[in-house]
Amino acid sequence: MNYLLEILEFLGTFAFAISGIRHAAAKHFDWFGAFICGIAVAIGGGTIRDVLLGVTPFWMTNSIYILCTILAQAFVIIFGRYMKRLDNAWFVFDTLGLALFTIAGMQKTLDMHHPFWVAIIMGTITGAAGGVIRDVLLNNVPVIFQKEIYAMASIAGGCLYWLLLTLGVDVAASATATFFLIVLVRFLAVRYHISLPQLHLKE
Repeated sequence: MNYLLEILEFLGTFAFAISGIRHAAAKHFDWFGAFICGIAVAIGGGTIRDVLLGVTPFWMTNSIYILCTILAQAFVIIFGRYMKRLDNAWFVFDTLGLALFTIAGMQKTLDMHHPFWVAIIMGTITGAAGGVIRDVLLNNVPVIFQKEIYAMASIAGGCLYWLLLTLGVDVAASATATFFLIVLVRFLAVRYHISLPQLHLKE
C-alpha cells in the first residue's frame, strides 16, 4: 500500500508540475520561468504547511519533488505539441494528487498533535495552495477563488476524515474513504459544472 501511494503521489506531483509549466508556456515564459511555475504547484502548498507547522519543508529532505519537476519540464518541451490531447488524463492525475496531498497534509498535522480543525486547514493548503501561487505568478485571478470546486473538495474530505476517526474507524479506512470523496467531488463538479455562488454587492 505504501508503495502504491508513493507511485500515485509521484504521478500527482508530476501532474501538478505539468499544470504550472503548461500555464507558463501559454504566456510564453522562458524555461526558467516555466520551471518556477511548475515547482510552485508541486511544492508550494506543502512548503506553506511545513513553515506554519514549524518544521523543515519536506522538499529539503527529499529531492524527488525537484527531480519530478525537471522531468515534467522535459516532458513538456519534448511532447508539448501533443499535450492538448491529454487534458483529461492530466485532470485525473491532478485530482489524485489533490486527494493524496490533502490526506498527507492532514495526517502530518495530526501526527504533530494539532487539533483537527488545524489539520483540515493544513490539508487544504497542502493540496490547493500551489495552484494559487502559480496563478499569482502568472498574474491571473486564482482559479479556486472564482469558478472551480477545488479547495472545497479538500475541506469536504477533511471533514469526512475527522468524522470517521471520531467514530473509531481506523486510519487506513478513513484515508481511503477521504480519498474517494475528494476525487468524486472534483469529478462531479467538473462534469456537471458545479461551482459556489458568486458574491455580488447590490447597487
